[in-house]
Amino acid sequence: MPTPAERAAVLSEALPYIREYHGRTVVIKYGGHAMVDEDLMGLVLRDVVLLHYVGIRPIIVHGGGPEVSELMRRLGKTPTFVDGLRVTDAETIEIAEMVLAGKTNKGVVSLINQSGGRAVGLSGKDGNLIRARKMTRGAVDMGFVGEVVSVDPSLLHTLADASYIPVICPVAVSDEGETLNINADLVAGDIAAAVSATKLILLTDIEGVLEDKSRPETLLSTLSLEDARRMVDEGKADKGMIPKLQSCITALQGGVESAHIIDGRVPHSLVVEIFTDLGIGTMVTH
Repeated sequence: MPTPAERAAVLSEALPYIREYHGRTVVIKYGGHAMVDEDLMGLVLRDVVLLHYVGIRPIIVHGGGPEVSELMRRLGKTPTFVDGLRVTDAETIEIAEMVLAGKTNKGVVSLINQSGGRAVGLSGKDGNLIRARKMTRGAVDMGFVGEVVSVDPSLLHTLADASYIPVICPVAVSDEGETLNINADLVAGDIAAAVSATKLILLTDIEGVLEDKSRPETLLSTLSLEDARRMVDEGKADKGMIPKLQSCITALQGGVESAHIIDGRVPHSLVVEIFTDLGIGTMVTH
């Protein structure tokens, strides 16, 4: 166990990072195993509250795919995915909104509040935060799957200015009034660009981006924007990694300084990534 002096040294070493990021916005996409494991979920959200109390302005965009899939199976429906995106019929969009905007969103809000933060749960419908349209994937009918048209960040700025932590689920509405389910990774990239975040951090279930998706030892600690585009265009990324890389590309093109794909299964991975030189996972930069 670390001695009191060693604990104090860790805090002291974090000072330059606290000073650098004080008052700046970090968008965190929260999902995968870090949301399924209740103990890990508590650690992640406690770290989010820590970021808030040292002066960082965190915004959370959460997924909840495993919970949506679980309820679909209980109701006799088989989840289907194309390039990492869920094919969503009329019944599935009702299930997705019920799970994401209801159970999952309010669960995250509650845990943040229990840890001493003040969180507000939102969907893309609230305050016209996200305008969306139906997504097309060639000849595949994706149903009520959306893509972001625009983001109005004014509500997020208002909440952050009042010391609230926004928690956003990826459900929005089209101009035609249709409810659409959007991949949370993609939403996070657009949100990060819209609020001029300094960082986008994507918590996932693997260590980061692999140069060879069949070999875990080929983890890339850094990746340029051009290389990220190339991996998507040339099909070198795993299907589940495609929306994450697209999210990073969107964020960087929108002015975000860096995007990070990190292993959310590692305890305190957020703190390690932001407050130490070590970092974990893959950092995508200009």
